[in-house]
Parts: sequence; structure tokens; C-alpha cells
Amino acid sequence: MADVKIRPATRDDLPRLTEIYNYYVINTPITFDLEPQTVEQRARWFDEHTGGRRHQLFVAEDGCLVVGWAGTGPFRDRAAYDTSVETSIYCANDAKERGIGAMMYRVLLDALKDEDINRVLAGITLPNEASIALHRKFGFTEVGVFTECGRKFDRYWDVVWMERPLRLAGE
Repeated sequence: MADVKIRPATRDDLPRLTEIYNYYVINTPITFDLEPQTVEQRARWFDEHTGGRRHQLFVAEDGCLVVGWAGTGPFRDRAAYDTSVETSIYCANDAKERGIGAMMYRVLLDALKDEDINRVLAGITLPNEASIALHRKFGFTEVGVFTECGRKFDRYWDVVWMERPLRLAGE
């Protein structure tokens, strides 16, 4: 991992971010998109995750290749939710279990530390023990499960919701 660096995402990263995301669209229930996305379709998502101090997006780069991203975007579109952000984190399938997700979350949460954020939220399709363990490592706690709320691959999936205050006690 000596060559892995974390940096802010740029629009030039969008094709690779879309490629990584589409792997999960096609092969897993982790995202509830049912069809692969185009770069043009993902542009709005990119803008939502890079459009302000609360909404940031970082990529992990191994050598010259982007191998993952972590970011925050809006939780809901009503103003009262502005101090809550929802996280997304994805690693390329061949870059999992290398600690890259933890590296990205460290940088992301540190970048947000002085922002007007009260809660950081994550929705995780079950089962996904690796993602739950990563979130617990960073102080997220489970607050509830929405049962059978998404249908993909001809079955229903549950989503666990986790949260943490932006500033944990002792930080």
C-alpha cells in the first residue's frame, strides 16, 4: 500500500469512478441501481458529492490507477437535513481487503472535522459484514434496519442504517 495515496476527486476521475460503481451495479446488491450508469448519468452524483464543504469526494490512487472513493453527499433535500450527510464508499473489486477503505475514511472524516455537520449516515445493504465492520471501526453505530426495502436480482434486500456524530467523544 506504499503507493496508495488519497486525494480529492476531480472530474477527470469520473470515468473510472463510474467503471468501479458499475461493477457493483451489475454483480452485487450493494447498490440498488439496476442498470449500469454512463459517465453522463453519474455527473450529477459527482456534482452533489463535490459541491460544497460538507459534500466532499476523495479517491484512492494506487500508482496511476484510481482504486476507490469515499465521499459525502446530501442525506435529504430539505433544509433541516443540511447538517446530516450520507457517506458512500467503494473500492474496486480487485482492491478490496487492503485497508484502502479505512485510509479513505480517515482522510474524508478529517477533511470534514470543522464543517457544520452533526451526523454522518450510512445505509448498507445486508449482508455486508466487511462494510459494517469498517463503519464500526470509525465509530458508526447501527440505528435500524429497513427490511425488504429494495428489490434486485429477483429478491428483496434489507438495509441497515448506521450513524455517528461527526465529532466523536475524545476526538
